[in-house]
Amino acid sequence: MLIVDDDERNAFAAAQALEGLGHELVVARSGEEALRRLLTEEFALILLDLHMPGMDGYETAALIRSRKRTRDTPIVFLTAIFRDEAHVFQAYSAGAVDVVFKPVDPFILKSKVTVLTDLYLKTEEVKRQSAYQQWLLDEHARVRAEKELAERALRRTEARQEAILQSLPLVFSARSAEPPFAPHFVSETVKDITGFSASRFVEEAEFGFDRIHPDDVSRVREALERAVRTGRYSVEFRWLCADGQYRVLQDQGVVAAGQDGEPRELFGVMMDATERRSLEEQLTQARKMEAVGQLTGGVAHDFNNLLTVVLGNVDMMARRAEDDGRRMRRIEAIRTAAERGRDLTRQLLAFSRRQHLTPVTLDVNALIQDFSPLLRQAVGEAVTVDLGFADGPVCAHVDATQLETALLNLAVNARDAMPEGGLLTIATRLDEGRVVIDVRDNGVGMPRDVCERVFEPFFTTKEVGKGSGLGLSQVYGFVKQSEGEVRVESAPGEGTTFQLRLPASSNAPESVRPEDRTPTIEGGHEKILLVEDDPTVLALTLDMLTSLGYTVTTATNAAEALDVVHSAADIDLLFTDVVMPGGVSGVTLARTAREIRPHLRVLLTSGFVGEGAVIENAEFPLLDKPYETALLAAKLRKLLDAKPAARRRKRDPAEGIAAAE
Repeated sequence: MLIVDDDERNAFAAAQALEGLGHELVVARSGEEALRRLLTEEFALILLDLHMPGMDGYETAALIRSRKRTRDTPIVFLTAIFRDEAHVFQAYSAGAVDVVFKPVDPFILKSKVTVLTDLYLKTEEVKRQSAYQQWLLDEHARVRAEKELAERALRRTEARQEAILQSLPLVFSARSAEPPFAPHFVSETVKDITGFSASRFVEEAEFGFDRIHPDDVSRVREALERAVRTGRYSVEFRWLCADGQYRVLQDQGVVAAGQDGEPRELFGVMMDATERRSLEEQLTQARKMEAVGQLTGGVAHDFNNLLTVVLGNVDMMARRAEDDGRRMRRIEAIRTAAERGRDLTRQLLAFSRRQHLTPVTLDVNALIQDFSPLLRQAVGEAVTVDLGFADGPVCAHVDATQLETALLNLAVNARDAMPEGGLLTIATRLDEGRVVIDVRDNGVGMPRDVCERVFEPFFTTKEVGKGSGLGLSQVYGFVKQSEGEVRVESAPGEGTTFQLRLPASSNAPESVRPEDRTPTIEGGHEKILLVEDDPTVLALTLDMLTSLGYTVTTATNAAEALDVVHSAADIDLLFTDVVMPGGVSGVTLARTAREIRPHLRVLLTSGFVGEGAVIENAEFPLLDKPYETALLAAKLRKLLDAKPAARRRKRDPAEGIAAAE
């Protein structure tokens, strides 16, 4: 509704009176402004003040009536001056449908406006209905003309479809969209697959479900129930056929809306997928065996080389006496081979997502910037390294060392893909809660089949001796274990882009200091409880600890260790393997020991922690196997020299040991 009044108070009073009707109210302060509004907007009613400076109400009304678009718009004059019959008559002559005197009575104004707006709405509805009726008549005529053509085409199509249905190895069905999903129609081709006629399925509502394999029934029902919400379904199940054999059936379909008040239906297509499933299982098994063969072959090849070095040098040292220089060279060769074996094991654990990670919140930009000198050294002078960072800190919760290793592997791969030199670009950005690291080269690129296999362990396209085939496996395993994903895009001649997508962190970055790789060997005099089930590892570790000056008590399982903990023996630190026989892990042992001796220090060690759940939430530090004396000594001194954290615990008389209060 358009309210035209030069007096702000009068316009406000009218608007206040009509506000409760819920209509949109537009105020114009002059006849000119009202006419401008009417050029672009449509109004159901105009409340027009008669006495206005410049263009008065009569002149404004005349111009409104002169336009085809607005000549039928109802006008109600508002006046405080022209109350005599002559002016009222003039108002009606100017096209007004009513005259309201000021000061406006809200009740009267609201009543008059309600009548006029209702009339407007009903008039509009009549127009719409009239247009709709005309459209229906036109459509009816068109449909009748098309119906005859369609009916003839339909008869031809039905005959053709029936022939097609009978020739296809598919079963077409229509069933209720409500439990028990009773079939309304099943094509006769069902007999070729199941051995039962279509009438059996239609006449017995539960017949189809009764012969589904018991392990698959709930899955089929869930798929059909979900289809009611999503509009489609696809499910595979085993069905007991007339010959007493289960066949694998693939059933998929859509929900069709009911017509003329009829309920909705599920239209489906079913086929025999027994042979396809069998072939898929054979192919999957073959691929698994190929992968296992490739993995075991690669591991055996590398470890046989390493063991050749170890055993050969040990044999030579045992067979003849040599000078110290030659003996030290043999020892160094054995050490190098053992370290390569350790690195190979860690790469395999990384690929299988079984490695122990020490994640911290770090600024990825800062890490790459600090690591870039080593990257440039690794790729050589022929490759230009270009860094592009997102604005501000880009934080992720990851293991800094493993991320550096992953970047180094990608950089070395990029270098090998650019034998004549080129450009290596490393860029960071944030994308949907992920820290994205793009590592891009303009090298030779890879075909699609190679891209699909690049993360397989020991798969490599490099010449023999120029690649282990584990670098990208380590990248893949590390990113997956960090709850991220890695993508690769490449094409021959177009370079390659690896994209690491890691979960972003909102925490402040922590200080990441690289560990000293050659820590000072410092022993002590404290008492250590060593728990290890492998006798050779136990003997070696015992030698290490005693050579460092520690007093050591040994145990081969958790039960023996707890006997020592419950005894009166002095123990400053528990050093235990994580995975042990007897069903009690080192973590459980450590927690139980801490309950008994709250100030006891704990150091865990493991070469493999299974699914990782054992130490996922463990509160104790971990030393990875294999370890050397220097690293073990540093870990022990760090724990033993640290101030113990007091734990509140009540005294347990049965244990005979007072806990800290």
